[in-house]
Amino acid sequence: MFLALREIKKEKLRSALIVAMIVLISYLIFILTSLALGLARENTDAINSWHVERVTLNADANVDMRQSFLSQQQAGKLTNDEAYMGETSVVAKAPHRQQLSAVFVGLKANQFVAQGVRLTSGHRVRASHEIVADEAFKLAGYKLGSRLKLNDDQTKYTIVGFTKNAKLNIAPVVYGQLATWRSLRGMTAGPVASAVVSRNAHYHNGHTGTKTYTTKQIIAKLPGYSAQNMTFGLMIGFLMVISLVIIAVFLYILTMQKLPNYAVLRAQGIPSRMLVGATISQSLLLVISGLVLGALLTAVTALALPAAVPMAFDIPALAGVAAGLVVMAVLGALIPIKSVVSVDPVSVIGG
Repeated sequence: MFLALREIKKEKLRSALIVAMIVLISYLIFILTSLALGLARENTDAINSWHVERVTLNADANVDMRQSFLSQQQAGKLTNDEAYMGETSVVAKAPHRQQLSAVFVGLKANQFVAQGVRLTSGHRVRASHEIVADEAFKLAGYKLGSRLKLNDDQTKYTIVGFTKNAKLNIAPVVYGQLATWRSLRGMTAGPVASAVVSRNAHYHNGHTGTKTYTTKQIIAKLPGYSAQNMTFGLMIGFLMVISLVIIAVFLYILTMQKLPNYAVLRAQGIPSRMLVGATISQSLLLVISGLVLGALLTAVTALALPAAVPMAFDIPALAGVAAGLVVMAVLGALIPIKSVVSVDPVSVIGG
């Protein structure tokens, strides 16, 4: 560690350049990771808030709740662990307000999903013309008591409550009654729901024409969800590899320039393990310094970003990314070590 600190002090400019590179790379990786987490959560926030383990849909719905319709016979008899749910896409519009594409979710007030909706303001749905909306509606100018239309339905719905983190496929969720869902779908008879959801992990609906899925299967089939996560994963992975290459190149150049110094130290009897330890220590000090600065820059960015930006700054996830960068730094430091270990004091000093 002593040799590493001395080398960093001596090569201030080069060390500063390496740290600056690590800051930029770590900052970019932190921001991309936060964006990936934020978008992933906005795809699944509503589903996670329902606390369900199993979802039964129509077998021909292609694992899409909006395309599913269940009859009373297909839904079967429900227990306290099951609930009806109706889902459809809507466009919310009101005079002098921004139109919003949203997902309407119809619920039965006495079932566990409706009872589990956490309100940040207002009250629960009590009538067919009342709705509870995600707080994204607040950002669009809607307030408690605001009246709006959904799609071409001429009924005016009143926002009686707001809930937080209720998004599905990035669209804000609007909760209402199951009867309202039927009205929006133009059905007065026939299907009773889009799905039957259960908090029982062993629930299975065996009725003809239905299929039961786990919550993970439903989430995996959300449009664009898997592709989005894979894209961000590849980008973060490539940045990790790039950081490895950059650290390795800088350290290799520095090591090659210091070979005469290492040769003198070897001639004086300094063991190779001390020189190897100095190289690895130098790498760790530079990378950790860059990570700390990158983390501070990320924290400042988190405070400055508006609420509408879909980013989630998850400390454990970002800590895992930082640990990955430290591992990349150690691997990068190992590349020039062979030159340090195999340096011949006679040939280098004589040269």
